[in-house]
Amino acid sequence: MNFSFEQGPIRPPSEAKSLLIRVTRNCPWNRCAFCHTYHGTKFELRSVEEVKADIQEARDIADQIREISWKLGQGGVVTRSVIDRVYGSDALYSDSFRQVAAWLYFGGESVFLQDANSLIVKTDDLVEILSFIRERFPSVSRITSYCRSHTARRKSIEELCMLRDAGLTRIHIGLESGSDSVLKFIRKGVTAADHIEGGQKVVESGISLSEYIIPGLGGDRWSRENALETARVINEINPNYIRLRSLQVRRDTDLYRMMKNGEFRPLGDEDVVREIRLFIENLDGIESRIVSDHILNLLEEVEGTLPEDKERLLGIIDSFFAMSGENRVIYRLGRRKGIYRSIDDLSDSRTYNALKIVLEEYRREGSGNLDRDLHRIMHNYI
Repeated sequence: MNFSFEQGPIRPPSEAKSLLIRVTRNCPWNRCAFCHTYHGTKFELRSVEEVKADIQEARDIADQIREISWKLGQGGVVTRSVIDRVYGSDALYSDSFRQVAAWLYFGGESVFLQDANSLIVKTDDLVEILSFIRERFPSVSRITSYCRSHTARRKSIEELCMLRDAGLTRIHIGLESGSDSVLKFIRKGVTAADHIEGGQKVVESGISLSEYIIPGLGGDRWSRENALETARVINEINPNYIRLRSLQVRRDTDLYRMMKNGEFRPLGDEDVVREIRLFIENLDGIESRIVSDHILNLLEEVEGTLPEDKERLLGIIDSFFAMSGENRVIYRLGRRKGIYRSIDDLSDSRTYNALKIVLEEYRREGSGNLDRDLHRIMHNYI
């Protein structure tokens, strides 16, 4: 079955169970030194008619999948047996067909608007798209999108409220840093003041706001400033979510070339964690939830709601540094291999001893090999 609709390359990890609807193609800014996603691409606005045709196609696919469910005796419900049928027939079903099947299997309640900055679309056009999604999929209760702070700043509160009323429930913004020095260096195209104004408008509109920050983005030159200024900006915004994304420099970025030229010196794992601690320590007067939902973050368990969990989060970081140097290295090794998810996982003696043997082999090989391989593993995650 050749049912298909257009989809972009990325979405936030928290939108893994969302239906992806492409409203724009690529990124209108596309100059950030750390980003590789849209290199060599041209930004394009898709017409309302194109987007609505894709939404209708997704609805037609959903109807076909429910027919399969009825034929399998599942009463129209997308069960595991329906998923097995769709995913077990690669030659028969398109990627779009499989994506909609998975979406329905997970409840069919959330939609993510792609690509990098869907709110750049005219407000009336986006309202029409949002309304059509809700019309064709009455089960949808959550619609989310990426947005640049610069774009959010240019929207009026009235426009944002229109989008909220049409069904937009959450905006994801890549704040990255609150330091003007870092923002200029990475060519983010915004200032700390832009971040604050854009974020405050989203919060005032009643749309849930998720701000992404990148510990380590200032390298060793601006590590302290990156932590303190980012905390200051976040304190001014008071977003619903603060999502941590520890820096990993990709080879195909300008930041990688800057690193090779000596213009940028990245932090090691432990220094990034120290920066995160300083950042959290300086968060004050907000009620945000800190989320560490990415494999690049060394301490996934640093999650909680402010202000009540602040001391507990700092305690987790302190407990990491209270471990012996060898145990910290073993934890890093286990985490980067996808084995460990929390410091408590070190208590599994069988896994611990196996990783210790691996560490001893690295030590026999000579210095530098472990860090080299851990870097390669992390690079494969992005």
